[in-house]
Amino acid sequence: MGWVMAGWGAVVRSAQLVFAPSATDLGYKVAVHDTSPPPARDLPEPRPTRFRWAWWLLAYASLGMGILGVFVPGLPTTVFILIAAYAASRGSDRLHRYLVAHPRFGPMIHDWHLHRAVSRKAKWAATTAMAVCAAVLLALMVWVGPHRWWMVALPIACMVVVASWLWMRPEPPR
Repeated sequence: MGWVMAGWGAVVRSAQLVFAPSATDLGYKVAVHDTSPPPARDLPEPRPTRFRWAWWLLAYASLGMGILGVFVPGLPTTVFILIAAYAASRGSDRLHRYLVAHPRFGPMIHDWHLHRAVSRKAKWAATTAMAVCAAVLLALMVWVGPHRWWMVALPIACMVVVASWLWMRPEPPR
């Protein structure tokens, strides 16, 4: 099992090198060259559970889908990372600590745990991604030819519902 974790570690490290913003972009008031870990966050303690293995499996599957969402347009990243953090808090203390201390995912998870809040930047990113996906869907449907109306309306309606729910979430206090 250790080789699987080492493989995921390489994937995560690669994604961090490509997609990780600087510390100031994340809202930290530290120098960009500061490599010390972020301060411990005030999160609820994980509770012991009966089906620890199922939570562990869900945590790693969600993390994998979240990382895949970075590369696949239309596949959400934030939702899967939040699910991974929730499941890891019940199934994998090591993964939960890693996600909470992560410079990119940690602040997002922290805001969600404490305030059920989503930052304005994340809201705009998700809304923009959904709008682009809806435009691509409409363009493909026009280009490919006639389809049933619900084949376009249903995914766009889902995107509208998700975007509406997302914008109703409060923003984290800063």
